[in-house]
Amino acid sequence: MNYKYFVGIDVSKKTLDYSILSEGKEILHTQLTNSIEGLEQFLKKLSVICKNDNFDDVLFCMEHTGIYCEHIFTLLEMYDINLWVESSLRIKKTMGMTRGKNDQIDAKRIALFSYRFQDKIRLWIPERSIIRRLKHLLTFRTRTVETIKLLKAPLKELKDFLSDEEYIKLSNLHLNTLSALEVDLKGINKEIDTLIKEDIRLSYLFSIVSSVKNIGTMSAVVIIATTNEFLSINEGKKYACYAGVVPFQHQSGSSIRGRTRVSHIANKTVKTMLHMAALSSISRPGEFKDYYDRKVEEGKNKMSTINAIRNKLVLRVFACVRDGKLYDSNYKY
Repeated sequence: MNYKYFVGIDVSKKTLDYSILSEGKEILHTQLTNSIEGLEQFLKKLSVICKNDNFDDVLFCMEHTGIYCEHIFTLLEMYDINLWVESSLRIKKTMGMTRGKNDQIDAKRIALFSYRFQDKIRLWIPERSIIRRLKHLLTFRTRTVETIKLLKAPLKELKDFLSDEEYIKLSNLHLNTLSALEVDLKGINKEIDTLIKEDIRLSYLFSIVSSVKNIGTMSAVVIIATTNEFLSINEGKKYACYAGVVPFQHQSGSSIRGRTRVSHIANKTVKTMLHMAALSSISRPGEFKDYYDRKVEEGKNKMSTINAIRNKLVLRVFACVRDGKLYDSNYKY
């Protein structure tokens, strides 16, 4: 589709900076509140410039900044407006050498990015409200689990260096807090479980993803949420890259001969989740343990072998979802 107007949005907690480009030149910059009312004010200004209310020839572009984007997602989905959500790193890498920055400049740079690379456009696919709620629950769960670990870890270390009496006294200081956190964690898990069971689409996907051996309950939920129900990412290789489990070469000419390794540009939460699943798979008898032992015996690096298992888990999940079938451990390739 050919766009006539390109709108770059620099998102912050309190305000949104808008830069409108036409034919590569900025025709308007404005700053309004990050609210539904502020967005509606901007759309009124934009409709005057575009001389229409459907915005078919307008492309919005912005960086994903988490919860601060919620109002934009809500309103643009309501008006069915074209939106490109891109990572800040990708936009920064395409800008070349730059000097200085502020909200106004950043909005213009984002608009320029969408204008120059419109042939690479990846339109945002709206998430259902239940997926957004699921993501919020997963965030709260992660924070709760980390807090529990933060409190328990020092106590475990102290146990070997304190008397039993002193250790018990210190443990009791955190007893009520840990008990409350454990109750909260159970409540979050129950809420996640309820969301999945009550939604037909989520329940269907969960049954398929969790059927893959070594993919646990929370791992299945995270995969479904981060792929937007396999709508935003529907290929195993792309998700493996997103999760940071795909090795890339680092070679150039005759002077650079770096070892092949995974990229640090990844969703670290998903990567950790897959890593734990891979470790679990080689801790007990089965095909992955046999594979791991065989590769190590052949001289393969242990971490590289574990990474290969992480990759295999991802590909199996996406193959099952693609075919709409539960995982069959007896399937012959």
